[in-house]
Amino acid sequence: MKTKLLGRTGISVSELCFGTMSFGSDADEATSAAMYRSVREAGINFFDTADEYSKGKSEEILGRLIKGHRDELVIASKCNSQQGPDVNARGTSRRHVVRAVEASLKRLGTDRLDILFLHRYDALTPIEESMRALEDVVRAGKVIYPAVSNWSAWQTQRGLDIQERSDWARLQVIQPMYNLVKRQAEVEILPMAEANGIGVIPYSPAAAGLLSGKYLGQAPKEQGGGRLKTNKMYEARYSDAWMFEAAEEYVAFCKERGLHPVSTAIAWVGAHPAVTAPIIGARNTDQLNDSLNAIKVDMTPSLRAEIAELSRTPPPATDRLEEQKAARA
Repeated sequence: MKTKLLGRTGISVSELCFGTMSFGSDADEATSAAMYRSVREAGINFFDTADEYSKGKSEEILGRLIKGHRDELVIASKCNSQQGPDVNARGTSRRHVVRAVEASLKRLGTDRLDILFLHRYDALTPIEESMRALEDVVRAGKVIYPAVSNWSAWQTQRGLDIQERSDWARLQVIQPMYNLVKRQAEVEILPMAEANGIGVIPYSPAAAGLLSGKYLGQAPKEQGGGRLKTNKMYEARYSDAWMFEAAEEYVAFCKERGLHPVSTAIAWVGAHPAVTAPIIGARNTDQLNDSLNAIKVDMTPSLRAEIAELSRTPPPATDRLEEQKAARA
């Protein structure tokens, strides 16, 4: 598997990042271990987890799997969610970030996180406080690179500006949602990342399975019907009728071209010039193989443009739709 430089960090990461959200929930320890072996054999050295995944079990399982070769890997985790009954055990305050990092390090059995994401924007905590929290854990040697996930472009840029003025460690990676039916990141988030030399590892490149075709009258690969039927958050996120219509057109397009829809969806995300590595995930090794095969898809600029035409292009930040239409004419 090829590697790419991660923003301005100077480190190289695999062109796919493996997300371990299923570890300890949809995937038991044995299945998690089997998937871990598969992605390592495929050449992946980049792993993403979070303290909230399976209430910490994801980090614990990943920690056991990386023993003996931890230094060969780039490990990212996240914090923000409520951790226990303490009213302050949440968010991105300095108090919580420091404690959350210590807990993640213990579960992972490591002395540092290569990347720490603030998992979501915390409206209750000033951005200055959150950036200082990241600076504190970097200076303590517990985190190497600060990062944010699910932050808007203006929030991220504000954080960068604060860090630059304060001479603090800068944000090096962002993790936005990005796929064929969720393209808002193209408007400001991805251009902002390119302009600042920030690494981008988008999550949900297959739209929680919507782009696989299994929700379009095809038999699901697993019993239970997948996350769009069992998880209310995903059901709400992908509930618009036009998304299903676009997915249906996309799956038909892939069938005509002899392309696998999951592999192609991930390759489409990975081919954006701002993207470093899409995050892939799976419940089992069979599902995982389709994602790993994304690196085999020849995603040319023309093919990517054809696929993009199957979904809605988000309006420009200026909302001057007439200019967007003229440019596409």
